[in-house]
Amino acid sequence: MNEIPWGAIAPILVIQLLLMITALISCIREEKTNGPKWVWIPVIILFSLIGPVLYFVVGRRND
Repeated sequence: MNEIPWGAIAPILVIQLLLMITALISCIREEKTNGPKWVWIPVIILFSLIGPVLYFVVGRRND
């Protein structure tokens, strides 16, 4: 465990967590999304870095 550079990894983990939380809040608050919400929420959670990015690029509806 001492060989892991936590100083470099910790900011990446924090950014990833903030991106996931922001995407989940946005998905829950949006009235309409491209596709059902029940699909987007597991995608955001299970695909931790790609899921939130996919949601913001593809899932949000810009009406």
